[in-house]
Amino acid sequence: MTVLTFADAIDEALASAMARDERVITFGEDVRLLRRNLLARFGADRVMDTPISESAFLGAAVGAAMAGLRPVVEIMLVDFVGVAFDALLNHAAKVEAFSGGQWRCPLVVRTSCGAGYGDGGQHGQALWGMLAGIPGLTVVVPSTPADAAGLMIASIDHDGPAVFMEHKLLSDYWLDYLGGASRPGLDFDVPPAGATGEVSGFDPNPLGRAAIRRRGGDVVLVSVGVGVHRAMQAADMLTDEGIECTVLDVRTVAPLDRVAIVEAAARTGAVVVIDEDYIRAGLTGEVAAMLAEEGVATKFARVAVESTIPFARHLERDVLPNAERIADAVRRLDA
Repeated sequence: MTVLTFADAIDEALASAMARDERVITFGEDVRLLRRNLLARFGADRVMDTPISESAFLGAAVGAAMAGLRPVVEIMLVDFVGVAFDALLNHAAKVEAFSGGQWRCPLVVRTSCGAGYGDGGQHGQALWGMLAGIPGLTVVVPSTPADAAGLMIASIDHDGPAVFMEHKLLSDYWLDYLGGASRPGLDFDVPPAGATGEVSGFDPNPLGRAAIRRRGGDVVLVSVGVGVHRAMQAADMLTDEGIECTVLDVRTVAPLDRVAIVEAAARTGAVVVIDEDYIRAGLTGEVAAMLAEEGVATKFARVAVESTIPFARHLERDVLPNAERIADAVRRLDA
């Protein structure tokens, strides 16, 4: 078993996939710099830089996938998917359905997401709820190095398009590249249990299967990515008050593990969904609808982003889900 950073676990998983399958290639802006270890190992024909035109290179990736390759294409920040949305929304996600299964698009869009490092609302969004609403897209948001490795392998092996989202607070090189050296003196609230951890190998983790990170009988905290670690912090705080929490890491926003969510909610009778994405039309509402459809009678609350993420660090901190906001939501349910 090896201890790896979150970012290195993803890169090692990608290297493992490239070594076993020559169809796996990677390209995007600054990829030869960011993935220089892969460039040195696999060469310039499989690790390629692109111009700053997300619509062009994501469109090229769709064509490459349909032609038999398995591209891992990097969009530096998920916020920039807006300029390339047509390739995902109208092409990659619909190829298999429109062709009656004759064509597939085994494409991974690797992108960073999330706030908490002071880059404002055009660079710190999550957007996994919006992406998960598109039929045909798989949306992956790991919270630990082990999951990051296994879910990257699963995303590459998947025969359809997957968006693999790497939270910047878990990724040392993204913080260095986007937030660290250019913002000296700032303290980023990095969850240590997610930024570094043990990785036992590079076998695929099943897509659409949640993981229980903590067990408790009073309330279930449902989250993804960095939110899982904030939920764990809140659960520690609440234990001192006699409230025991289950923490459920959904790991993929599409597909959602309906069985795990429903079972946890039915067992505890109280659910709080923690989501760094927008509160409207996202993960929080989807979980609520799912529980209503299954007839689960439960107390329910949600902690999410309710407005545009500010640039100022003290304002950003108040907008994002944090342990205090989560604990307060649980207390209100318990009142």
